[in-house]
Amino acid sequence: MESRSLNVVLVPLASLILLLGLTSAQLSVDYYSKTCPGAEDIVRKEMIQILSAAPSLAGPFLRLHFHDCFVRGCDGSVLLDSTSGTKAEKDAKPNLTLRGFGSVERVKAKLEKACPNTVSCADVLALMARDAVWLSKGPTWPVWLGRKDGRISLANETKQLPPPKANLTQLIQMFSVKGLDLKDIVVLSGGHTIGTAHCSSISDRLYNFTGLDNLSDVDPFLDMKYITKLRSKCSPTDTKTLIEMDPGSFKTFDNSYYKLVAKRRSAFHSDWALLTNSFTRDYVLKHANGFESEFFQDFADSMIKMGNVDVLTGSQGEIRKTCSVVNY
Repeated sequence: MESRSLNVVLVPLASLILLLGLTSAQLSVDYYSKTCPGAEDIVRKEMIQILSAAPSLAGPFLRLHFHDCFVRGCDGSVLLDSTSGTKAEKDAKPNLTLRGFGSVERVKAKLEKACPNTVSCADVLALMARDAVWLSKGPTWPVWLGRKDGRISLANETKQLPPPKANLTQLIQMFSVKGLDLKDIVVLSGGHTIGTAHCSSISDRLYNFTGLDNLSDVDPFLDMKYITKLRSKCSPTDTKTLIEMDPGSFKTFDNSYYKLVAKRRSAFHSDWALLTNSFTRDYVLKHANGFESEFFQDFADSMIKMGNVDVLTGSQGEIRKTCSVVNY
């Protein structure tokens, strides 16, 4: 993978004010400065190796962090395996297509070797998501650290995850309960510029959209040429094929996602929903025509904000030795 110089995104005053409030939650950007000073370097080194071998994993790493933070907060609960008596988040329907668990354990093992019982799995996810974006030629940002790992993971709580079919009203409600606003919705949706999606998540837009069960029954808000292209890859019952979320540059973090949304060529209904509100529509159209550096800054701000949703600190959680199981 091409090396990049580390240009840290400056955090605006509004974000600094927000972050200052996090000190009471015992998070800080230098949390491991004494206990594991090389933590971020270890994560970065492993991520360079992982993404050099499998660059398509950048999107899944970002998605893992998002799915973790939206259920029980950013506590690493998405990484826990199911037990004989409990079905965990990762085995719930919305999470069956998540990838990258093995890589998370690889990074965690490196950290455990260097600094035993020190760096949480929740922090590992936050750092890996940041580096996945940066190594895909996107922005970087300071990650506030000190999260503890939760001990509970319940499949039925994944209903808090925004589904691909969500309209904007649903998105606003689901984001707001996490302390995220309308701008965060449109900005974080821009993360769809990297990664892939399964045909099963978009098939309803391509076939039998209203129940008429004929080839012309498609989502009228999806570009017809794009429908034809997607149909060439996705059959009505296909559950395995992956499509590029941002065709042509799905391994590069840029603002081309907004160009696709503006042309009605985005994969999810939730992407198209951004055009149904004046604020989000204006943001899409503006960044479809440039202003990439502004989007990068906004994305950094929103990721910092999301990464601090309902975190566990102090004695509220634990530092798992292995991310897939709680300590005993």
